[in-house]
Amino acid sequence: MTEADLVLVVDFGAQYSQLIARRVREAHVYSEIVPRSMPVAEMLARNPAAIIFSGGPASVHADGAPDIDNAIYSSGVPLLGLCYGAQLIARDLGGEVAKTGRGEYGRTELTVNQGGAMFRDLPATQSVWMSHFDTITRAPEGATVYASTQDTPGAAFGDEARGIYGMQFHPEVGHTEHGNAMLKAFLYGVAGCRPTWTNVSIIDQQVAEIRAQVGDARVICGLSGGVDSAVAAALVHKAIGDQLTCVFVDTGLLRKNEAEQVEDTFRRGFHVDLIHVKAADRFLAALEGVDDPETKRKIIGELFIRIFEETASEVEGDPQFLVQGTLYPDIVESGGGDNANIKSHHNVGGLPDDMKFELVEPLRHLFKDEVRAVGEELGLAEEIVWRQPFPGPGLAVRIIGAITPERVAILQNADAIVVEEIKRAGLYREIWQSFAVLPAIKSVGVMGDERTYAYPIVLRAVTSDDAMTADWARIPYDVLERISSRIINEVPGINRVAYDITSKPPGTIEWE
Repeated sequence: MTEADLVLVVDFGAQYSQLIARRVREAHVYSEIVPRSMPVAEMLARNPAAIIFSGGPASVHADGAPDIDNAIYSSGVPLLGLCYGAQLIARDLGGEVAKTGRGEYGRTELTVNQGGAMFRDLPATQSVWMSHFDTITRAPEGATVYASTQDTPGAAFGDEARGIYGMQFHPEVGHTEHGNAMLKAFLYGVAGCRPTWTNVSIIDQQVAEIRAQVGDARVICGLSGGVDSAVAAALVHKAIGDQLTCVFVDTGLLRKNEAEQVEDTFRRGFHVDLIHVKAADRFLAALEGVDDPETKRKIIGELFIRIFEETASEVEGDPQFLVQGTLYPDIVESGGGDNANIKSHHNVGGLPDDMKFELVEPLRHLFKDEVRAVGEELGLAEEIVWRQPFPGPGLAVRIIGAITPERVAILQNADAIVVEEIKRAGLYREIWQSFAVLPAIKSVGVMGDERTYAYPIVLRAVTSDDAMTADWARIPYDVLERISSRIINEVPGINRVAYDITSKPPGTIEWE
């Protein structure tokens, strides 16, 4: 099996770092995001085929601005700087980054002065996406200026002999007309990367790694019924077959009728050893009176593991490995390196320190769309592969406040209506996630000429590619009207429905 080429994306605090990594992967080249604090020697020890510097909010002139060891420039590894990354290269290699007092933001016309490797066969003028205040006014010594804009003389430059390039704009965003072509020109033409990162190669690599990790040991998988755990289970089952036992824990915090659906789907369709643990009472008892979201996640994460440990003790062969459907965004959002801890995912930050299992996480470096593609390649059913994401802690993080059986039942019924109507409107595949949220507050309403004092339901629906960023879905008014009318008429305890129109950022997709 041929090892895939590796491209490192060095994160200088950019909102687009994940998007850069995704664009590289879309070109069938494997990429990983690393913090700029990682020592250059450690980066080079990974033998990358290329390194990309991301953008970032800082000015290269500011005290304490993100920097990097200059040894990277003499490493011989092809290097591409974007936005702040381009300014950093220009400054470090003797160019000039000036404070002109005129920034560029949004769509900007780029004029290509001479093609070089990056702009060959592209139009002489094209639209690109800018987001900067400082300006590259002179390219580094020995570099050629390929393109400029009205306010940025050195909008794109390169030193072909050294394989070092910079772009003041963002080729990774869709608003840059030929951005993908530019990135491919760098990856294939400059860095000599091979387009070998495919669904088949991902499966082959993970099967080999799983076999090497677990040998002939017994393994259990935490199966939730969602796409992540399903694909993880399918990958592990492909690798080790009957060594795998799946454990489905019914927390009592699942969607309406989900426990029955999961058991039916995986016993009949998967043909795997499945243990169904009914633990709703234990989870509700552990969460009683708890309203802090991080505390909820940690309680749920620990109880999951304790139940897995109890169940594993009853499985023949004493399993020492636990499979989880952890994804790359889970790792990023849970903090690590220079990343901020946005929220602890129950299968990352919520795990107890004294857990006895060794984790098997075959999806740890994949984005959601890659997981779906792998699932299709493995032959999983469409209703599994294209199921909308559901949080590991379940409805506990969609009830804002303390968890009670009454609130869980209300939310399950309201959420079922949301899913039914979104599917009825033909929007289910188009929308990344659509669900109901129950804030544990009450407001005054009027129903049947009488005063009510009941809960609101907040509808949340977003479009996204990978959950790292998201926009609120423009659901037609008639669909929203049907959802609102049905929830108020069919779900006792609700007298108001609102629609959350917050993007991510600044909000997260889930409310907690």
